[in-house]
Amino acid sequence: MKNIPVIKLGMVAVSRDCFPMSLSESRRKVCCEKYRAKYGEIFEAQTVVENELDMKKALKEVNDAGCNALVVYLGNFGPETSETLLAKYFDGPVMFAAAAEDRCGPSLCDSRGDAYCGMLNASYNLALRGIKAYIPEYPVGTAEQVADMIAEFVPVARAVIGLRRLKIITFGPRPQDFLACNAPIKQLYNLGVEIEENSELDLFEAYNKHKDDARIPDVIKDMESELGEGNKMAGILPKLAQYELTLLDWIDAHKGEREFVAMANKCWPAFQTQFGFVPCYVNSRLTAKGIPVACEVDIYGALSEYIGTCVTEDAVTLLDINNTVPDDIYEEDIKGKFPYTQKDTFMGFHCGNTASCKVRNAEMKYQLIMHRGLEPDVEPDITRGTLEGDILPGDITFFRLQSTADAKLRAYVAEGEVLPVATRSFGSIGIFAINEMGRFYRHVLIEDNYPHHGAVAFAHAGKAVFSVLKYLGVEKVNFNQPKGMLYPSENPFEK
Repeated sequence: MKNIPVIKLGMVAVSRDCFPMSLSESRRKVCCEKYRAKYGEIFEAQTVVENELDMKKALKEVNDAGCNALVVYLGNFGPETSETLLAKYFDGPVMFAAAAEDRCGPSLCDSRGDAYCGMLNASYNLALRGIKAYIPEYPVGTAEQVADMIAEFVPVARAVIGLRRLKIITFGPRPQDFLACNAPIKQLYNLGVEIEENSELDLFEAYNKHKDDARIPDVIKDMESELGEGNKMAGILPKLAQYELTLLDWIDAHKGEREFVAMANKCWPAFQTQFGFVPCYVNSRLTAKGIPVACEVDIYGALSEYIGTCVTEDAVTLLDINNTVPDDIYEEDIKGKFPYTQKDTFMGFHCGNTASCKVRNAEMKYQLIMHRGLEPDVEPDITRGTLEGDILPGDITFFRLQSTADAKLRAYVAEGEVLPVATRSFGSIGIFAINEMGRFYRHVLIEDNYPHHGAVAFAHAGKAVFSVLKYLGVEKVNFNQPKGMLYPSENPFEK
């Protein structure tokens, strides 16, 4: 994926001047060796920071090396002023971690570093200065344990950097009665995200200018190869190829000083009658390339998808939290076979925007609901263009970052799975299972006024997504609380 940052890590060890500098230096070396052996490259700054002048020297080292994410490593207690100034002046996400005490032999005098204590002062000084930093759940460990912490920091850093360099491009206003997908854009700017909002007429004009584009046949061949036996409506591919080129060219011409792009585009109701197709398949293809395209001009849906793309380095999707699982399907295919109640399950659906690599037996089809209204009693024509099939079973993370009507950020994250159970339905769709989904649905999604769209990452990525959201300063991040852990609004007498 080219639409997400490439992380180059740097590590700087810090040392309190009343502790042996050699302790921090030697522990840094071992930690970096462990990281390289298990995960890959990390730049090891040779300057150990004891004071502010050291801080400036170390900062130059990591900047000259091209590092865009930094680990501040407390090999001993650490100098709280200079180590936090290092985080302040480094232009990228910063992680703090501390060394656990080594095996001491007969004495714990010369080898004791007290970094366990130093982390407290570091965190206090970060707060005093209003500096954001990633601090692991338990930030003190052996060299190997800290190496594992750094590996968990990488996807968080990738998302934070990505958002700082992201532009969300949109076309058209939300469809009528889709106010749930509308939210103030001020928080985008607060997050460092740029936005460009365009008219559907701009898109239509650009699309028409791509008629007979010489690249269309090559895009059609690529679509045919991807669809294989699922290419059930080959006649619509030229229009879809023309549209894909239109979006890609628009991105190239309009991303400006930004490196990365996500989109949130109008896809109905007038789209079909004017463009002559449904854009879902093209949206799925761009999302597979790492360029999320949210349906129905859902700007915060696109933002959420992009976070998932950065965290997992994989295709994501945006789905409606759509319908309950019918009794007969639950009784026949789920009850007794999987550890979920019926209220733990639901169907996640959208017309056909999920990447083919995440769908079983993907086929090009037509949008059934639109066909009923636009082309009743005739063969599908302008409603063709959806990619349909049951979503592949496996681990998922369902999440969303959202601005409220009064421009406050809130979010939710819930891990679960797509069950290997046939949906017997249409669209890009799957049967999702999330523990205590019924309570989560009532006391988070309804209580906090979330829209019906949720981003889906195809992995258990809750830890990283949660960490990204907290790094961004989202104060309220909800999750699916286990049984016995009541939500603030939950009736304690409910049986």
